[in-house]
Amino acid sequence: MKITFPHFGNTHLAAKALFDGLGIECIIPPFNNNEAMELGSKFSPEEMCLPYKIMMGNYLQSIKLGADTIILPGSCGPCRFGEYCELQMNSLKKLGYNLTFIVIDNPFAIGKKEFLSRLAKITGNSTLDKVQKIKALKTAYTVNELIDKIESKVHYLTGFEINKGEFKKIYKECLIKAMKAVSPSEMVTILKEYKNKINTIPINKHKSPVKIAIIGEIYTVIEPFSNLYIEDKLMDYNVSTKRMLTPSWWIKDAILSPLKLNSINIRKASREYLPYYIGGHARECVGEVLLAEKEHLDGAIQIFPMGCMPEIVSKAILTKIAFDKGFPIMTLIVDEMTGEAGYITRIEAFVDMLERRKNNVLYGS
Repeated sequence: MKITFPHFGNTHLAAKALFDGLGIECIIPPFNNNEAMELGSKFSPEEMCLPYKIMMGNYLQSIKLGADTIILPGSCGPCRFGEYCELQMNSLKKLGYNLTFIVIDNPFAIGKKEFLSRLAKITGNSTLDKVQKIKALKTAYTVNELIDKIESKVHYLTGFEINKGEFKKIYKECLIKAMKAVSPSEMVTILKEYKNKINTIPINKHKSPVKIAIIGEIYTVIEPFSNLYIEDKLMDYNVSTKRMLTPSWWIKDAILSPLKLNSINIRKASREYLPYYIGGHARECVGEVLLAEKEHLDGAIQIFPMGCMPEIVSKAILTKIAFDKGFPIMTLIVDEMTGEAGYITRIEAFVDMLERRKNNVLYGS
């Protein structure tokens, strides 16, 4: 078995830790780039959204590298993402590939028995005993949580840094070293080391940087290639960013949702404008922007792929929220045709507007 999976932010680190820990050969697709997007678009229906096309590119590139088993994310919700796995499997079969497909879905949606059966298709190829397998899973989860915490801290503290670019430099260094780890335990050690290193970087607590919430559809918010590395660009402008949707959040939300204990703060915040789940992460988008306004952030940027119906609904609600609360919100819609120059111009103009607005409030002009 040579297993692969789509890129989704930094989850490749947790996946590497998991499969190395299980002793299963893992093929990590090349990091997302234009080649992956063009390849995926070539073998995707034209009307499908950007995440679908990039994931198809990931699968096709990994197959060229020898992958014979693909882990696909699934969803039983009303968003069309729930159909992606079926469409992608059919497309790859029609292309003549003889592959094993393992769809990972919410255990409460497909049933515990079916969920464990699908996991067994993966772990069954490991020679480890049950205790060792559980240990490997726990280590992978630890990696996932650590990298999410490091990423969140770096993106927020950048606005307060004294030496420009220091947080960005240490973050990239952390990712490179973690990827080169020879064992899951070494990866955990490296991530803990860098989590502590971040705390030693000098910051000016008296600075008042522009603070922006990054909200929207979960894939385009988390996967940097799909949003043209917006958080990196905002780091270059010394802007502090905050993003609630992370892989760690997704796992916790999936586990707690059957008990109605998931994302309580987001659900409470969204109640006034969107009290129901309508698919995708529309409700989270609305709740996040209201929390950002209460936390006195300066604005929000909503990102979603062309044609994403849940986010189109939330965009309409965000317009109302922006008017009611006097809270600036910019929407960026992405697809394979998005031009970087115009994209950057819009981001820069939004940041400039927030800076002027913030200075007017601070200095009363």
